[in-house]
Amino acid sequence: MNRRNFLKTTSLVTAGFLFPALSAAAPIDFGQVGFDAGIYNSNNAQTIMVFLYGGPSELGGNLTNIAQIKANSQSSYDNYFRGVTATANGFWQEAGGTIMEELLASGDMNIFRTCYSKIRDDEGNRSHGNCVSQNQRGVLNDEDTAGIFSIIANTLYQNGAINANTKLPFLTMEGESTFFGAPDFTMQSFLKPTALNSDLSNPYARHDENQWFYYTDEEREGKSWKEYTSQRALLDRAMDILGQRTNRVGKIKENFDKRVELDIFINTMKNSPTPEGITYPDNQFAENLETAIKIMSNNPDTKIISLGNGGLGGWDDHNEARDYPMRMEELFSAIRIAVNHIKAEGKDGDINIMVWGEFGRNVNLNNALGWDHGNLQNLYVFGGKNYFNHVGVVGETVIDISDSINRMYLKPKSGTYWFEPASVAATLYKIYGITNPEYLTGGHSAISAGLLS
Repeated sequence: MNRRNFLKTTSLVTAGFLFPALSAAAPIDFGQVGFDAGIYNSNNAQTIMVFLYGGPSELGGNLTNIAQIKANSQSSYDNYFRGVTATANGFWQEAGGTIMEELLASGDMNIFRTCYSKIRDDEGNRSHGNCVSQNQRGVLNDEDTAGIFSIIANTLYQNGAINANTKLPFLTMEGESTFFGAPDFTMQSFLKPTALNSDLSNPYARHDENQWFYYTDEEREGKSWKEYTSQRALLDRAMDILGQRTNRVGKIKENFDKRVELDIFINTMKNSPTPEGITYPDNQFAENLETAIKIMSNNPDTKIISLGNGGLGGWDDHNEARDYPMRMEELFSAIRIAVNHIKAEGKDGDINIMVWGEFGRNVNLNNALGWDHGNLQNLYVFGGKNYFNHVGVVGETVIDISDSINRMYLKPKSGTYWFEPASVAATLYKIYGITNPEYLTGGHSAISAGLLS
């Protein structure tokens, strides 16, 4: 990705703020946020967040109610999909289910089938914008509060866990994200996420072909490329000094500070080999995931990478959902290799991968051969064995057939464990040493059910 396209697609500068335009905010008093350095240091947590925009159907990870679903669905599952086969633990075999069984059996996957928002059901809230914003801010309201990762960043800074010498603690590979929104407090520049792509292209690198422009015609004439490159480091340094001298304090000046650091970092990552025997699928999402794990394995200072679902397509399957199983298979094929990659690096205690979205789907296959919005979804958790226990499959569901025409949803079975989406934020806060996450999530506690050590 070249510099112009990078800026066009992300609308940011390296180490710049990543949040939509937000207005009046509910301020956070970080003096009220409890922090335990012992927990933070012991966990040594690093998180790769895979957020599936559009709201993925929960059926890939939960076909336990499929007989009743088929009996009441508006359109036929069997006539539309190439296969709807439940595995031993109720995964959709043709939609990554075989891989899920492998990851479950090896103790590398936890799946929570009842991430359910009763609050949203009561309010009739199933809109994309509100649900994305709420999940990424960790609060189930419409106030303009900060994103989960910005809160973690500022908490770690306020408690001395990270500082200006911490190397690239927060990265994004998805561009703008409310996860990093910070409208109600001022972030130190080194806490702001740096944007990278899977090719590890530095959008502020000085490309070789452009550097000839620094010479006059007379200077270029007869100058060999070897002679030119021998002076490149001196020229780069001169340009950095010039940039510092002429630019005002702000984002441009900050990026001159970051340019050399980012060059060194990226070159180190590019030269870092993927362990022998680890071969990722050939798609953009898998490449992003591989890059994220290489970064975290080689740079323990990187605490959080926001990945998104680039390369997999969207998950807003209102109609023509036939390729949903293929997308799930691609997702879990990459996840399986990523888990092996993390193990090969000896980092399965530190690095965790979380996969979820804004909500789940209505399980009625409608007359457009898709699913409408729902309020129950799966949360998949991989790795993080320093602080996460293996609890396997958590939560059972039942069918709710609404009085409305063609409305059929999964909901938590009476007596089963379930949690609101804000509990995902509370869980992240806990593993990064925050002792009272309820203060930040409107009273919602971290996921229990034995997950946290």
